[in-house]
Amino acid sequence: MLTACRHTARLLQIACVLARHDALFVLEETRIAPLVAGFSCLLRRPHKGKRRGQRLAEALTKLGPSFIKLGQALSTRPDLFGEEFARDLTGLQDKVPPFPFTRARAIIEEAFDAPLNTLFAHFEEQPIAAASIAQVHYAVTQDGRDVAVKILRPGIAAAFGRDIDLFFWLARLMEKNLPATRRLQPGEMVRTLADSVALELDLRYEAAASAELRENTKNDEGFYVPAVEWSLTSERVLTSERIYGIPVSDMDTLKSGGYDFDKIAANAARMFFNQVFRDGFFHADPHPGNIFILHDNTIAVVDFGIMGRMARRDRIFLAEILRGFLFGDYERVAEIHFRYGIVPPHKSKEHFAQACRAIAGPIINKPLNEISVARLLSQLFAVSAQFEMQLQPQLLLLQKTMMLTEGVGRSFKPDINMWKLAEPLIVDWAEKNLSPRAEITYALHQTALRLRHFPDVLDKFERAVDKLNEGTVALDETSLRALRQSRNTIAAPLALMVTGALIAAFFAWFIIL
Repeated sequence: MLTACRHTARLLQIACVLARHDALFVLEETRIAPLVAGFSCLLRRPHKGKRRGQRLAEALTKLGPSFIKLGQALSTRPDLFGEEFARDLTGLQDKVPPFPFTRARAIIEEAFDAPLNTLFAHFEEQPIAAASIAQVHYAVTQDGRDVAVKILRPGIAAAFGRDIDLFFWLARLMEKNLPATRRLQPGEMVRTLADSVALELDLRYEAAASAELRENTKNDEGFYVPAVEWSLTSERVLTSERIYGIPVSDMDTLKSGGYDFDKIAANAARMFFNQVFRDGFFHADPHPGNIFILHDNTIAVVDFGIMGRMARRDRIFLAEILRGFLFGDYERVAEIHFRYGIVPPHKSKEHFAQACRAIAGPIINKPLNEISVARLLSQLFAVSAQFEMQLQPQLLLLQKTMMLTEGVGRSFKPDINMWKLAEPLIVDWAEKNLSPRAEITYALHQTALRLRHFPDVLDKFERAVDKLNEGTVALDETSLRALRQSRNTIAAPLALMVTGALIAAFFAWFIIL
């Protein structure tokens, strides 16, 4: 009861802010706490000339860090309020006033149990960036290396904890009052947001993500990830190599500096494709403020708080549907969605193929330089309600990343076609992953991994049967007799079955060569 009262009071505060920005439709259309929404409508201030998404973005910015993160999560869900709405939320700026240097120094000294002047030879008091979760200062280490120091905002963990509890409560209300929204899994959305925030609130996880991306891309031409200074990194402090470059947001300086925009655009396409398809681990927040151009046209990225992962299954799914769309094989696109369980089996495959044709036609029939695959995926997700599609969080995050990357690429080269630039990589990856030979290679690899655990499985099985024999676990005599018999007979047939599968795969390998 006390929890409900606390959440209701907080919801009333939120509703008042929404009303003042003419964004109360969020509560009205989701039927969350209708009395609160009805009372708050008295404070509504019409904002003529602004779209709904723009008004909500302003309101969320006013409500603070947790709501900015919520808005960024909603920007990946065009199926909820529409594509234009999601695009407006993508522009949410995560900028807040910095906290005092005295607090920053105290956090650093507490983290490493040492005075600041013994940790750094020089430390700039004025931060160069301040966001909802952390702010960044430039510094110089005792051995003379230039670094950037990211410091977690004081009290941010407690503030996020309170708001995440509120979001879970609102998700339950939404599922109760609007049964149709259960397909959208609002509770799971909040859980994904909570998990993401939990990782961002421990800067060691961001450091690990940075190090993993750096390792994956260390041999990639035209792309650079700064090194982490682990001795000066903790839960609340992240120190990494300082990047000297021009931010992508400063296009005037880049234009006057004689940079090779064609080369930068090609680097952006290669960067995206390698991270998503080759590695299955990608920087999921590539907005202009996080991307710098070095003197040799190399792209350097910072801020690794939001990262995406794509399992091999997801990468295969994405590649298959993109290939189907680009070649106009909409029946194939539909087949892939049904095979992967994205669309439930009781829906019409033919109708889904027709819907794919309808959304792809206006996009695919454009000149190559005007094709946006991010927009194509956005349109596809927009039809999810009609076909009860179970949208995967990693695909939604990827679509947002793709949209940001295409935007960055086109800021350098308006007629860019990322997929044409990445064509050699696409052909090579498809040969290695989509061919029959690739499928058999993968199946053999997975079988070999499972076989390594086979002796352990048999050993555990025998120990379990021994305990049954000793009377530690009681079973009826029929079940006990069956288990004793299976212990003596399971190994040989199973081994024969595995061997037969391996022989069949071996011959299949040579048949398709």
